[in-house]
Amino acid sequence: MITASNIALSYGKRIIFQDVNIKFTPGNCYGLIGANGAGKSTFLKILAGKLDADRGEIFKGPGQRIAMLSQDQFAFDEHTVFNTVIMGHKKLYKVMAAREALYAKADFTEEDGILSGELEVKFGEMNGYEAEAEASVLLKGLGIPEEMRQKRMKELDGSDKVRVLLAQALFGNPDILLLDEPTNQLDLKTINWLEEFLSRFNNTVIIVSHDRHFLNQVCTHMADIDFGKIEIYVGNYDFWYEASQLHFRQKETESKKVKAKAEELKEFIRRFSSNASKAKQATSRKKLLEKLTIDNMPNSSRKYPYIVFKPERPCGDIILEIKGLSKEIEGVSMFKNITLTVNGGDKIAFVGPNSLAKTTLFQVLAGELQPDTGSFRWGVTISSAYFPKENTAYFDNDQLDLVGWLRQYAPPKQDESFIRGFLGKMLFSGEEATKKTSVLSGGERVRCMLSRMMLADANVLILDEPTNHLDLESITSLNNGLMAFPEVVLFASHDHQFVSTVANRIIEITPDGILDVLMNFDQFLEMKEASLSEENAYLEKEAA
Repeated sequence: MITASNIALSYGKRIIFQDVNIKFTPGNCYGLIGANGAGKSTFLKILAGKLDADRGEIFKGPGQRIAMLSQDQFAFDEHTVFNTVIMGHKKLYKVMAAREALYAKADFTEEDGILSGELEVKFGEMNGYEAEAEASVLLKGLGIPEEMRQKRMKELDGSDKVRVLLAQALFGNPDILLLDEPTNQLDLKTINWLEEFLSRFNNTVIIVSHDRHFLNQVCTHMADIDFGKIEIYVGNYDFWYEASQLHFRQKETESKKVKAKAEELKEFIRRFSSNASKAKQATSRKKLLEKLTIDNMPNSSRKYPYIVFKPERPCGDIILEIKGLSKEIEGVSMFKNITLTVNGGDKIAFVGPNSLAKTTLFQVLAGELQPDTGSFRWGVTISSAYFPKENTAYFDNDQLDLVGWLRQYAPPKQDESFIRGFLGKMLFSGEEATKKTSVLSGGERVRCMLSRMMLADANVLILDEPTNHLDLESITSLNNGLMAFPEVVLFASHDHQFVSTVANRIIEITPDGILDVLMNFDQFLEMKEASLSEENAYLEKEAA
């Protein structure tokens, strides 16, 4: 159990939290949600003791251990993968290191023997004898093969480092587990493993995530940061969304009724306060007006951008034909012998464990890379808009403000008021529109890139991991925008709900080609699971 009492935090005049009182109890998994900048990661740091609040205290049970997913990929570069995982339990690692150093001594004394006995007791009490097996299970589940476990962390790529750091946080059955965006850079198979792990975890879990499906799968409660406060809702993300929307509509209706009643009373008082025959009634209404409490609706930190894609013209009969397409990067095959035809109304999710393969394919289709073999042909009626996973090149000119940046992609006849209006719909209103592109956050850059795509009026959209860096509100808006888009979408995403609600066709990129099926994502996963079960049953039968 962990409790926050009267927590308050401000940055200058900006209030992040004000008098937050909240208790997180064992056996529950809490999704900590809120708009970008609402203070989700900050609150996790306060709970972990890594950041001091301006006021208030954090209490946890005596002897309870907090584990938090590290965001520093370079902190353990000189340590092996295995040791990095064990370091998630600092006391155990310290005992393990002392034990190993003691047994490595050439001149083992009587005092060393006594010390070794004490260390063995501590080691056993902390389940040290099971540590290696537990670390191996975690690493295997998170997709780190055995041959990598004695490598130093600096030898791993960013994706594998994230997996090891996640294993570190999960290691040793912590009493309180704090996870900030744990599904980042994980493939769907690994996310499923993590969902199952957390469903069996009996202690307290608090998670920040922009993955709605993940929150729905693992959370028993939602902790909603808004209006400078944190409110607990029982249930998963979908339940919170419906409950919060209902609560907001009720408050809005009540507020309108009270304001209407107040205006009615004021009007009567204005008309009859000087009328002797109505003076008594006017006085009575003044008293009623004084008793009315008008609660102004507080300003929510949640903002939904306006994301709508409008094609200038519909797609013709020929959209995209790909024949025998192959590509290698530095001698490594990205994809091989891809042949497919894109049809009208297709919304194709490209899936598979190799994210670079999908990125490379999109770069080829967008004309940024040349294929090694094969060809592809766009129809004459097709205009495409491309959202790349990496957008740094689009913001090279750091002297441009947002108005100047978006003007590059707006129709020539549109004036500044049009551009500012468009930026306002994408949550860059007023002075926000004059920000330099050099100071934009990751989420703000994504909103800029989506604005660029909307201005293209394209009838084919190509999007490579578009939900990265976005908050839940922006993901919801993008999700709805793509569902409503009447033409063709080619995309890749690790967001389960995003894929399952947008795609009507799934193409899995495999080492030998593609698996192309006309079905939604959940049906595809069921098909894959059934196929795997049949394969396992066959292997068991053969082994017998």
